[in-house]
Amino acid sequence: MMQWPELTFVGNLDPRAAVSATRLLAGLVAWPEITQRWNDESACEGMTVGALTWHLVNQPQRIVETLLAHDRTDSRLSEPIPVSEHYAQALWIQQDLDGPANRGVRERGEEQAVAGPQVAAAAAQDALSRLDAVLTTVPPVVVVPWTGAALAIEDFVATRLLEIVVHSDDLAASLGVPVPQFSYEVLSPVLTLLADISLRRHGQDALVRALSRPQRAPKSISAF
Repeated sequence: MMQWPELTFVGNLDPRAAVSATRLLAGLVAWPEITQRWNDESACEGMTVGALTWHLVNQPQRIVETLLAHDRTDSRLSEPIPVSEHYAQALWIQQDLDGPANRGVRERGEEQAVAGPQVAAAAAQDALSRLDAVLTTVPPVVVVPWTGAALAIEDFVATRLLEIVVHSDDLAASLGVPVPQFSYEVLSPVLTLLADISLRRHGQDALVRALSRPQRAPKSISAF
């Protein structure tokens, strides 16, 4: 398979796009349907609505926590990896649904879900209020705490935007409510990421046919 150039969003993504994305996220987790469906299974197999809600809320929280913990003296900051390499190394993509990485995500979500929907909604609002401050001045590179690798700030935020957009769709589908309509500045990098991951996974023919020739399209071009 052809070796594609590495993908990065350096210079092409405003990290403050995370603010508008989180604003929509906070509105979604405030729907009253969440309280009614909290312990039901969500659209994500093996996760309750409560666990999925918390996994979604965790995404802007991770931006805040990572930026607050930024250490400019960390030697790893001089060698950031491109965002495409970040996903190539991601264990949760390499493993199936029952693999340790994916099982761990579900288990953490269920542990957090014990706190209930009101706490989750408050946490989303808290993350939104703190994002404004931490994104005012951002470092060019950060170390991702759960991988130990360095990413350009634009690439790191893009990974969180992908999680927010994809899991907002999951949560809305779980609740039977409208999917948040994200701005172009949020959606564009997410779609670019998904297409890039899909291309590397399935190849040119599968992606082009799925987008243009349904009669020859493969059954799936899922990025994950």
